[in-house]
Amino acid sequence: MKIVVLDGYALNPGDIDWAPLQEIGECEIYDRTSFTDKKEILKRIGDARIVLTNKTPIDEEIINSAPNIEYIGVLATGYNVIDIAAANKAGITVTNIPTYGTEAVAQFTFALLLEITSQVGLHDRLVHDGKWSSNPDFSFFAKPLTELQGKVLGLVGFGRIAQKVAEIGHAFGMNVIFYNHRPKKVKQDWQKQVSLDTLLKNSDVVSLHVPQTPDTTEMINDSSLKKMKDSAILLNTARGGLINEKDVADALNNGQIAAAAVDVAQCEPLNADSPLLDADNCYITPHIAWAPQETRARLLGIAVDNLTEFLAGRKKNVVEK
Repeated sequence: MKIVVLDGYALNPGDIDWAPLQEIGECEIYDRTSFTDKKEILKRIGDARIVLTNKTPIDEEIINSAPNIEYIGVLATGYNVIDIAAANKAGITVTNIPTYGTEAVAQFTFALLLEITSQVGLHDRLVHDGKWSSNPDFSFFAKPLTELQGKVLGLVGFGRIAQKVAEIGHAFGMNVIFYNHRPKKVKQDWQKQVSLDTLLKNSDVVSLHVPQTPDTTEMINDSSLKKMKDSAILLNTARGGLINEKDVADALNNGQIAAAAVDVAQCEPLNADSPLLDADNCYITPHIAWAPQETRARLLGIAVDNLTEFLAGRKKNVVEK
C-alpha cells in the first residue's frame, strides 16, 4: 500500500520520527508540493491509495483524476483545502486532526496578548540598545503597559481552544464572554454566552476561534470593527480569512481599535504587500501557534491513529459534508 505525504516539512522538519507512519506502508514523503501546479500534485499522488496533506489543496479535478485514492488525511484541524463534497461523492474518506493543538494554541493566544499588553519584546530590544544603561531612572517604559485583571475577554467561537483560552483568561482575572453560532452549555458560572454584537461592543480583547466557512469569512470587517471599543485588542490564531486585512489595517491606522495580533493570514506565506505589514500596532507571527515539537508529535500520532482505524474499517475523525 502506497502512502504519499504531499507537504510534510511544516509538520516534521526533522525533529520527529516518521517511523509510525512508515510501519503502515510504503511512504513517499515530500517536504513541499506546489499549491497551484495540479500536474505536480497529481504526479506525486500517482497511484497512491492514501494521501496526507496539510495545506496542499485537493480539489474536485484532482480527486476525479486520481481514481486510486481511498483516503485523504488532513494533517491539521482545518480541512478547507479539500473539496469534501467531491471526496464524499467519490467514496473517499477524509479525516482531520481536531484536538491536537488545544494547549499550544491557547498558550500562543496569550503570548500574543501579553506581548501587546506587557511589551516585553520592545523593552528587551531597548535594554540591549543601551536605553536602560543610559537612563537616569531605575525604571522606564516606552509604551503604555496594560493590566489584564478586570478586562473583558470576548471569544468568538467556544470550542476546545476557546474554552482553554477562557480558563487562562479567568486565571488572569478577566471577565469572560463568548459568542457561538448555536447555544453552548457553560461549565462555569463565570462564562457567559452573548450575541456577537454584544461581544464586539463590550470586549477589551476579541479573540477569534472559529473555522473558516462561508459564514465566517471576513466576519471581522469595517462594519464589525466599528462596533468595537477604540481601546480594543483583536487576536486571530484561527484562520486568516476570518478578517478583512485592509479593514483591520485601516482600523488600526485610524485608531478605531488599539492593537491587533495575528498568527494567520488570508494568503500564506503572507503577501509582501499585505496592508497589515504597515499597520500601526499590528503584531504578526508566521502561523506557529501549532508548532511546538510536542504538539506536532501529537498531531502525527493522531494522523497515524486515524489511518489505522480507517484500514481496520472503523471511523475516527472523519469529515463529512
